[in-house]
Amino acid sequence: MANFKCITCNKSFSIPDEVLAKYPNWIPKYCPSCNPKKKNVSTNNNINNNSENIVKTSTKSSITKEEDLTLAEVLKRFSEGPQSGIFTDGSARPNPGPGGWGIVYVKDGTVINQKYGKEKETTNNRMELTALLNAFEIAPENEPILIYTDSELCVNTFTKWISSWEKNGWKKKTGEIKNLDLIKQVYDAMKRKPLAKLHWIESHNGFLWNEYADSLATAWARNTL
Repeated sequence: MANFKCITCNKSFSIPDEVLAKYPNWIPKYCPSCNPKKKNVSTNNNINNNSENIVKTSTKSSITKEEDLTLAEVLKRFSEGPQSGIFTDGSARPNPGPGGWGIVYVKDGTVINQKYGKEKETTNNRMELTALLNAFEIAPENEPILIYTDSELCVNTFTKWISSWEKNGWKKKTGEIKNLDLIKQVYDAMKRKPLAKLHWIESHNGFLWNEYADSLATAWARNTL
């Protein structure tokens, strides 16, 4: 019997040797209680006061990357994943090129609000930032909530780098800060909503509301929402 430590709850757990023998080079990361394959991630358990806490909530990477699903198709096909929070997405086709953004605010599986938009000439990053800006604007003021994004660049920007950029007069050592106009707007919105926390979620992972936000972001390219 081999012992491991869960990367989610940090508790020790054991795996029988005969099970490990069936999967050479496998290093278990989750205890049975936290295994995302067996249990959906609960947003309520992940809300805290640390804006640098990044939740990775996917085990089914990019299963819908090549698809362009309508909202109805998303609702019919998917059911898993967090059921509360604000889910965001943005993209451009090609990049740069025309693009769109989308957000959906969900509480206990019920849509509270949703918004989407498009630009004739834009980039993936600008659409991701636009989605985040709208998400923080609709986030409740007096209630903890998670805002999900699949953009690791956005997460790093607002949890690792932005404080230094601000202190240095909005400059960085490696050169220009791209999309600084939107970055400042999102940062201001974040300051006004301190209970809204930014979290990372893998793109195209088959989680219902993550796919729903993706569908809103690509609605501009379809005849049917």
